[in-house]
Amino acid sequence: MRILITNTALAGRGGSELYVRDLALGFLERGHTPLVYSPILGEVAQEIRAATIPVVDYLDKIALPPDVIHGQHHLETLTALLHFPRVPAVSFCHGWTPWEENPPRFPRILRYVAVDLTCRDRLLFEHGIPDEQIQLLLNFVDLERFRPRTPLPARPQRALVFNNHAAEGTHLPAIRDACARLGLALDVMGAATKTANAQPEKELERYDLVFAVGRSALEALAVGTAVVLCSPAGVGPLVTVQDLDRLRALNCGIRALRMPLTPEVLTHQISRYEAQDAMEVSRRIRATVSRDAVVDELLELYQAVRGEYDASEKAGADAEEKAVASYLRWVAPVVKDAAHARYERTRFAIRNTNLQQTAAHRETEV
Repeated sequence: MRILITNTALAGRGGSELYVRDLALGFLERGHTPLVYSPILGEVAQEIRAATIPVVDYLDKIALPPDVIHGQHHLETLTALLHFPRVPAVSFCHGWTPWEENPPRFPRILRYVAVDLTCRDRLLFEHGIPDEQIQLLLNFVDLERFRPRTPLPARPQRALVFNNHAAEGTHLPAIRDACARLGLALDVMGAATKTANAQPEKELERYDLVFAVGRSALEALAVGTAVVLCSPAGVGPLVTVQDLDRLRALNCGIRALRMPLTPEVLTHQISRYEAQDAMEVSRRIRATVSRDAVVDELLELYQAVRGEYDASEKAGADAEEKAVASYLRWVAPVVKDAAHARYERTRFAIRNTNLQQTAAHRETEV
């Protein structure tokens, strides 16, 4: 089966980029033909192509149509649907807030996948996607890469902030303060501090406690570290056996971050650390987050969508054209606002340059 996967970018090491990489590798290992499309290519695209998986930034480079489109991010998903006019699609929602995660509406999108309950609510209650078209498929971890660490110490000694947005202007100072109060050595791994790592699995085993959310939190839990949920959006609990099922269904994400971002809150969560509980959390996580299980479910879903599309009465060109018209009407204000912002920035830059030149000229005259 030829599976075309789309994504808004394949440059930085973000969650959706790495999701694409890991799925594409899983499909290839099963004997399928994954193809990856993104208009912005970079480090992650190079990793995917190094595994002999085709990666393109223009769809006309693909000579044979895919059998199904795995659509991540609405602009790229709709681009693929229009380029391949007789191919069904599955649309994915990976987040509650990103604009790119808005679900596109189109006759050939037959299913929508939410990676947690929060995303499911976004599809169901903010965008009117019918419940029967939504499938909940929780996030995964490549367990071959993220292997268990040695047993945790009775008291944590080394901590890590594992987040691309961690910086002095976000949640890093509060975490640093909390760790200093408890005598914990702290490191940071993420894009904002220019410390992103292509092999985080080799780093995580060095730490007893990790501050993370989402995919990063799941990877740390799979390795066996204790995890406090934390991001610029707020603080969540230390992940324990008692809360694990609830937090897993939320992808250890934004809905779990209900506490204010203060050193006092973080200190309290760190103080809940229990090595045995953390190791039991890791054991349970490893039993439920396998990438291979998700690959199996997705391949089954793709086959079902192909069969449903082949057996159904096809939507006419009019229906697809009206869907595109509705999409353009929806996206137009965003494009216009961006264009206006660029115009204002240019105008400000010109005015600033003129003022500087005038000031310099007057100083020369004096």
